[in-house]
Amino acid sequence: MPGVRPVLIAGPTAGGKSGLALRISERDGGRVINADALQVYACWRVLTARPSTEDIERAPHALYGHVSCDARYSVGHWIRDVRREIETARRRGERPVIVGGTGLYFSALTRGLSEIPEVPTEIRARADEMLRSDGLAAMLASLARLDPVTHGRIDTANPARVQRAWEVVTATGRGLAAWHATAGEPVLRVDECLPIILDVKKDLLNSRIGKRFSTMLEHGALEECRANLVAERDASLPSMRAIGAAELGAHLRGEVSLDAAIEAACVATRQYAKRQRTWFRNRMAEWTRIDPDDGDPLAAIPVS
Repeated sequence: MPGVRPVLIAGPTAGGKSGLALRISERDGGRVINADALQVYACWRVLTARPSTEDIERAPHALYGHVSCDARYSVGHWIRDVRREIETARRRGERPVIVGGTGLYFSALTRGLSEIPEVPTEIRARADEMLRSDGLAAMLASLARLDPVTHGRIDTANPARVQRAWEVVTATGRGLAAWHATAGEPVLRVDECLPIILDVKKDLLNSRIGKRFSTMLEHGALEECRANLVAERDASLPSMRAIGAAELGAHLRGEVSLDAAIEAACVATRQYAKRQRTWFRNRMAEWTRIDPDDGDPLAAIPVS
């Protein structure tokens, strides 16, 4: 993309990534493109902190809320979608500003993605049942036997990642680590972009997580959860993994108080932010880290 360097903005949840992406897009004539695995789903506007209507009016946004909540949307789907959005930005003379907290999306974008075959429905059903009846520990033990290399590399506290690894090795006889070792050409290379990690200090981030959840409740997060409960969607769907959904759902079913649900949701968000930090530190060490406390991040990002 001659003359236009895409900006990639990663960072933990609640770190101010979307606000920075919007400011860059307004300044440079950019197109904000989502790289968050849960903001793609139509059923979660408030709980995933998708950009507001006002934000969308200020600059073009793409890949937000465009996927049905009943769909199983993968990183492969996102790569196809983001490639199309980057091409759209190029045709229109817009600067792509790709922003989100899903490290796997950025890895696939800049390092390439293997063409892993689709997992058959019956194997996914077996995985769902194993996780439901035997728990994460049993699936991890099975994965360690079937694919010790992948087991040693993935986030073992993330049920979605563990289940995906188990499904792939069971369906194909080949582990995720082996598939990833034969990745195809990346959509963008890191050295073609301005890759930024917005690195907010832990104490400040934890405070922002609590304040943001309170704001979500003020803007209808509880009602959004109620609507999804009424829809009776399959709990194993990727869209149902939005942080806060299970906690607020427990309150709506009368199982816990609202205060207890809020605290549990904030704890889960802090734990997720910790996992994100670990991913960025281990997998994205070559990216430029910017601490907003050191000054306005916008000033560190050249126009082109």
